[in-house]
Amino acid sequence: MEWRGAREATADPLLGRFAEREAIAGLLEAMRDGLGGALVFVGEAGIGKTRLLDYAAAQARAAQVELTRLVGVEAEQPLGYGALHRLLRPHLHRIDRLPPRQRDALNTAFGLADAAPLDRHLVGLATLTLLSGVALELPLLCLIDDVHWLDRESAETLAFVARRLQADSLGLIFAARTGIEARGLFDAMTSLRVDGLPVADARELLALATPGHLDAAVADRIVAGTGGNPLALIELGAQLNAEQLAGVVPMPDPLPVSRLLEAHFQQAVAALPPDTRTLLLLIAAAPTDDPTVIWHAAGVLGLSARAAAAAVEAGVLDRAAAPGFRHPLIRSSVYAAASGDERRRIHAALATATDPTRMPDRRAWHRAAAALGADDAAAADLDAASDWARARGGYSAQALFLSKAAELTTEPTERAGRYLAAAEAHLASGDHAAVQPLLDLAAPALNRPAARARALRIRASAELFNTRSDRVAAMMLDAVAELGDADIRMTWELLYEAVHAAVIARDPMYRTTLAEVADAVTAAPRDPDAPAWSPDPLIEALAVRAAHGYERSVSSIQAALAGLRASPELHDRATPFCVLVSLAATDVWDIDANIEIISRLAAVNRSQGALYDLSLCVSDFAYTQIWNGRLNAAEALYAEADDYARAIGLTVQGDLNKGLLYAWMGREAEVRATVATMDAVADTYGLGMLRQLALQALCILDLGLGRYGEAKRHALLAYEEDAPSQGNLMLPLLVEAAVRAGDRHTAARALTRLEERAQSAGTPWALGMLARCRALMDEGDDAEAWYQESIDLFAKVPLAAEQARSRLLFGEWLRRRRRRVEARTQLRSAYESFDAWGASLFAERARTELLATGETARRRVPGAGSDLTPQERQVALLAVSGLTNAEIASRLFITTSTVEFHLNKVFRKLGITSRRRIAAALEAVDGPAPSA
Repeated sequence: MEWRGAREATADPLLGRFAEREAIAGLLEAMRDGLGGALVFVGEAGIGKTRLLDYAAAQARAAQVELTRLVGVEAEQPLGYGALHRLLRPHLHRIDRLPPRQRDALNTAFGLADAAPLDRHLVGLATLTLLSGVALELPLLCLIDDVHWLDRESAETLAFVARRLQADSLGLIFAARTGIEARGLFDAMTSLRVDGLPVADARELLALATPGHLDAAVADRIVAGTGGNPLALIELGAQLNAEQLAGVVPMPDPLPVSRLLEAHFQQAVAALPPDTRTLLLLIAAAPTDDPTVIWHAAGVLGLSARAAAAAVEAGVLDRAAAPGFRHPLIRSSVYAAASGDERRRIHAALATATDPTRMPDRRAWHRAAAALGADDAAAADLDAASDWARARGGYSAQALFLSKAAELTTEPTERAGRYLAAAEAHLASGDHAAVQPLLDLAAPALNRPAARARALRIRASAELFNTRSDRVAAMMLDAVAELGDADIRMTWELLYEAVHAAVIARDPMYRTTLAEVADAVTAAPRDPDAPAWSPDPLIEALAVRAAHGYERSVSSIQAALAGLRASPELHDRATPFCVLVSLAATDVWDIDANIEIISRLAAVNRSQGALYDLSLCVSDFAYTQIWNGRLNAAEALYAEADDYARAIGLTVQGDLNKGLLYAWMGREAEVRATVATMDAVADTYGLGMLRQLALQALCILDLGLGRYGEAKRHALLAYEEDAPSQGNLMLPLLVEAAVRAGDRHTAARALTRLEERAQSAGTPWALGMLARCRALMDEGDDAEAWYQESIDLFAKVPLAAEQARSRLLFGEWLRRRRRRVEARTQLRSAYESFDAWGASLFAERARTELLATGETARRRVPGAGSDLTPQERQVALLAVSGLTNAEIASRLFITTSTVEFHLNKVFRKLGITSRRRIAAALEAVDGPAPSA
């Protein structure tokens, strides 16, 4: 077989591929201009993806761009962060230049240091910072081939980096087989599907790969039969004899294209000497970055380096110092063709050759692969290696090791425990589909209550991610019942999940109710060893709220919030704690507690790289900015939260969280579209809380438009359900809507409930709302004092939007009393605030009222910087707060180059040249900052 001719064909010019070449050229040009980006080439085996990477490498060298290459290897998939380590190895001398948390994360991931387990996204940020640092000196292009063979942690890290490239002179090009799209890692990147060559190009390539005469009809049949697959064209041209190519002897019918490549490579390898075949299998199963291990294992097997010569001569191996296959398909075909006994012999040799101290995970995996049947010693090694993988943040590797350890374990209870641990690791890695099969394998041996409760909890957590939240609470209560009094700490962990799921889902729920969940909490024995930051007191207080009403719960909620504020440390949970904190704090109208605790939780999540939890914290903080009138800042925070969600591969459901923001901005079409999305998601996933948030957005919108009957209808629905947080936040809206709609009976009912609850809470927010509603209901002269009290109370807390609304209502009341001069003062202040913030509907209401007093309101002319993007605004706001570029980069999980890129655009749009002037320039754009 003329393998040399096939190998030499790759040196010919790249044929066709104009779209792919244009994309590569565009990326390299952007990198030379100081920007970054990523490309993904997807196609079947042999379609030419590696050839495109070779072309990109040649173009990069011509453009003086530094190169780093990585090829995924099937045998290394179990080794978490193994591929990433190979990619970064040339640059690891720079690791000490990273910020401390990032340096620790990367060292821990690579097993270079012992540290507390860190979130994998902090590893991603460290990788981004490291590579962008290299690119500062010379543009850097990373070429990653066979992405489908990367370990999960490495693939997710590189996808994270690729999604965050903006101004870094850094490019990534991925090549993967068809099917990688289902993993969703590369959805946000420019992806090109690589198909077979056009007929003319395919004929030309076949002619180049065929040394003798090629009959035109034979060429047409080969091109059609291969679909233009370049590697199939080359290898089939090499496989057919001269008579077949000349059309003298018939070709096989049909052409063996489907299994051609793998069978052809296996046939070529089978013709080599036995020692050479053994060495090739060893190379296929060994790590690609450690030739020392390969040659040590070869010595164990009695093989010499001379065994490689025949494979090099045949074109199976490259002519390089470190043994490597000519094409990745050869590696996989060699391993696939080996018998079980041959593989076990090879893995046993690799286990012997691998240092158990330096690479315990690799040694344990090879030892397990060498086992025939159950082997408790090999299982114990894998179990220990799984702990090592977990410490490095390699949850997928941990799950794989534990699953294999369970298969090798003889004792049923221990085997079941390892299956459960593997299921938990899959949950942590985000691979929720892998959980249920492992639970089914564990089920027959779950003989203890604690084990059955643990299994139920894992199943419920998978349910939360895979299907509907309204099913989770009942499953957690089942686990509590199964556990009994065996483990108080675990009981409260289960109850935390149950309450969390219940308040998000709301009634009706599957097989339980919110009241039943609350009863289970109040009946549970207390944990005497709970730390100061424990969520247990807040869980119990929310349970009392659900089971016994607001008045019985308010003091408990406030005490729990005070305990969290006083705790020297806070920790988040597997299910983010910020959701419950926000619900509780707003239920007792404590804006200060909400901001402080959520900010501290966000800091914890940020330091650990827990981006999902961080995205929820940032979204909650955006709500507080809306209440404070900082609508542009809220929009920037929502963009930041969405960015974190996309960074971890989550699909952002439109503007799911932005209904209230759009309502305040008066963007009715966006409100309607967002509410429709919220309703659809609530129906699909059992998230009843979304409906409550949608009602609030609709109510604010209709109040701004003066559609008081519609606003009352929305508020009444929330009044009847009386959900924590929304049930109270909607009370003043219901009073206002009902009064303006002429329904004083409904307004009086809402005011009665508000009086009881606001006085129990006693916060400025609560009492300010109460004073405003009393003013709305007062038909005499006392209303003036109530309005003024409301304005004064809101000045004590960061609730400028509510203060402006009180001024608007007060001004309307004064104008109806013909006190025009006093009315103008209130209305002018309200108008200027609403107009500056972009609260267009309330600004229009205030403007109309001002006109009725005889004063013309001057519309604010937007400044040149009003077109700042949300991320530009967020970078500007963080710069105003005093953070350095490096601190902003760490906070937003971007690079310092990207921060500088955004700040330059901020300077240009605001017409300034110094960050010291950003605050004044933003005030000119957004209006004066709120009073509190």
